[in-house]
Amino acid sequence: MKYTASRLSKDNKLFPTEIILEANGITVRVPGVFNSKSEYMEYGYITSVSVDTPLVGFSTITFYTSGTHVSAHGFTKEEVKEIKEAIDKGKNSH
Repeated sequence: MKYTASRLSKDNKLFPTEIILEANGITVRVPGVFNSKSEYMEYGYITSVSVDTPLVGFSTITFYTSGTHVSAHGFTKEEVKEIKEAIDKGKNSH
């Protein structure tokens, strides 16, 4: 399943961030004009997931792995909850 950040959110005007849920992990893709960043994380290596859902505005989800973290902004509250649940389910099945 693929989630795409809103173009109305900060830093996603031209190239919105994408989170792709796969069978064994997730890919966070942050496209750019001259450089793109793509990070793949297996469910087993994700130590925790932090969700920031403000009362008004777009949500931010942060994935923590051993010593590093990747954040993605511009998703709805429902989307980040679905992503977090899918990661928890993926971690429990492996």
